[in-house]
Amino acid sequence: MFLRLSTVLPPNYIIAQRQLSTSSVQWAGHNKWSKIKDKKGANDASKSAAFQRATQDILVAARSGGVDPEKNAALAAVIKRLKAQDIPKDNITKALAKAAKVKSSGETTIYEAIACNSVGIIIECATDNTNRTVQTIREILNSRNARMASVNYMFNRGGVIVVGVQNQPDSEILLDNVTELALSEGADDFEMLPQVPESEFPLQMKFYCETSTLTGLANELSKHSGVRVLEKELVYYPVDKTTLSDEDVEIFEDLIRALQAHDDVVRVTTTANLDIS
Repeated sequence: MFLRLSTVLPPNYIIAQRQLSTSSVQWAGHNKWSKIKDKKGANDASKSAAFQRATQDILVAARSGGVDPEKNAALAAVIKRLKAQDIPKDNITKALAKAAKVKSSGETTIYEAIACNSVGIIIECATDNTNRTVQTIREILNSRNARMASVNYMFNRGGVIVVGVQNQPDSEILLDNVTELALSEGADDFEMLPQVPESEFPLQMKFYCETSTLTGLANELSKHSGVRVLEKELVYYPVDKTTLSDEDVEIFEDLIRALQAHDDVVRVTTTANLDIS
């Protein structure tokens, strides 16, 4: 026999109504995880780009002066800058090992590819076994919606020079003078790099120029008192940038990171409008 509540509770007893939430626990958790995942993905991409740039900087500095920082002032300056930027020691060590491999091989091999039907990729490698390298690169491409293809027409070739200015009272004025000199001697563009307080050359600038101008411009800049040319190289850069659809971005980023992680890959340049490399 069931009793009614009114027969067992005092007349003036108030039953508090429980407020039920109408939000979905499942979707609230899903939304929170999506935000965390998106933030983590952005941080991972930023770190990956920073590590790849660090590898490239070391490769360039080592190309002309060797992989021993004690004998290569440019390389020593790059390593100090990377440490100041909190690049992990393991990444620097791995980059130095790759630089030694490039130095011993004497040259790089270029592979061209296309991804997501429209994005050009230039893959620069240093290897002592081209058959092994091209096979591995092809496997990485094929498994991620990409393939070997001629895309050289999507890129231009240009020069990049990084100069450092010694720490002195008028260093900023000196940097302005160097910039004016570079532009008058054929530099097309420039950008200021992060300062390296502990370096002999804390203020550093990167200049872009035509391939025919690279050597002459570097020579003129090196003549300037208080200035040192830290890096000088030829690079590929896209003629036009390609915007990927949302569904292709994740696949493409995975492809580039897989290529960058390969021991034989020195640099990856793409036409994608993404900051990965």
